[in-house]
Amino acid sequence: MNLNKLTPITKQPNGWALSPLAVFLCLYLVTSILVNDFYKVPITVAFLVSSIYAVCITKGLSLNDRILQFSAGAANKNIMLMIWIFILAGAFAQSAKAMGAIDATVNLTLLLLPDSLLLAGIFLASCFISLSIGTSVGTIVALAPVAAGIAEKTELSLPFMTALVIGGAFFGDNLSFISDTTIAATRTQGCVMRDKFRANIAIALPAALLVFGYYVFYGSQVTVVHEAGPVAWAKVIPYLVVLGTAIAGINVTLVLLLGLLSTGIIGIWYGSFDVFGWFSSMGTGITGMGELIIITLMAGGMLELIRFNGGVAYIIQALTQRVKSKREAELSIAALVSLANFCTANNTIAIITVGPLASDIADKFGVDKRKSASILDTFSCVVQGIIPYGAQMLIAAELTQLSPLNIIGYLYYPMALGIVALLSIFLRYPRRYS
Repeated sequence: MNLNKLTPITKQPNGWALSPLAVFLCLYLVTSILVNDFYKVPITVAFLVSSIYAVCITKGLSLNDRILQFSAGAANKNIMLMIWIFILAGAFAQSAKAMGAIDATVNLTLLLLPDSLLLAGIFLASCFISLSIGTSVGTIVALAPVAAGIAEKTELSLPFMTALVIGGAFFGDNLSFISDTTIAATRTQGCVMRDKFRANIAIALPAALLVFGYYVFYGSQVTVVHEAGPVAWAKVIPYLVVLGTAIAGINVTLVLLLGLLSTGIIGIWYGSFDVFGWFSSMGTGITGMGELIIITLMAGGMLELIRFNGGVAYIIQALTQRVKSKREAELSIAALVSLANFCTANNTIAIITVGPLASDIADKFGVDKRKSASILDTFSCVVQGIIPYGAQMLIAAELTQLSPLNIIGYLYYPMALGIVALLSIFLRYPRRYS
């Protein structure tokens, strides 16, 4: 096995390399829509078929080396970090549920917020938390179970409530100073975070206000049909620990570990379970993440073969060879990062991949670097927020036992953000950065 042949720095552009992604989308998305059943084709099977196909069409390597290349993508450090977060999130979520933290937090939310402001309040909380902690995954882990509990109490649609949390999570992921997408976008474009934030907020805030207004209007019809129970205040502590440590800027893995420890201490103190019951709930939560971990590994391997075979290089070549004006330059940057995100399922990696080229395009056509950084971050978050195989969608679906395709139709904020961002390019807005 010649390891020097693996993961080359350059690869000839090849449109056919994108076909595994088309196989996946046809098998999972198109088939589900045609049969009108989003559970008919398991997402694991769709990824298995498309991964096998990706291995089969890879050229220039022996079968052993193709599988090794696939495995290198699955073992990418970003993939492994996500898996550790999934494991800890599963253990925390199940332990919190077993000791009553979710019920207590739901009851507290219903106590503090009037029925008419439940939707707007949850969306606002999701926006604030994600803006504070800079991660959409951490926000979803914290709020998705609470949103599911509120959906049960109010008989609101569970996919609707889950999508509400996901939307708010991407508001902060797009804008936060400590978000990895913000850091990647500003570094690749060579601009200051503060300036990128000013250009970005002019696009993200109108979209968020539109969606917030809708939730206020729609929420006026919401009534709690199941009376909230008494609030066990101490059982809310695990969620306060998670939110407080996250807002303090502590690493998300340590945040979840501290939350997990607090569920054990308080659960044992309250008699919700003994030590072995706590261990059992952790084990159940970790095992429940098994499908999500398998999906993540197969997606990482398949998308690595797409990159290896020249799929990303093809997208870059196809979108940059006919650019002639500033508006076209901005649209090409948006399309580049969007398609790169489709092929990597990771908005940070997508920005890092096309960021240097986006900077060159901006220099050539006089695009303000603050605007190009904003476009990179915004469109990567839009795509990451709606693809059914993104980490955020998968973990939200796992925590609420839904199909990702059930959630997509309710993702109002990512859709609104995409529309406003496109209008900002066509209408040259905000004028100061255009």
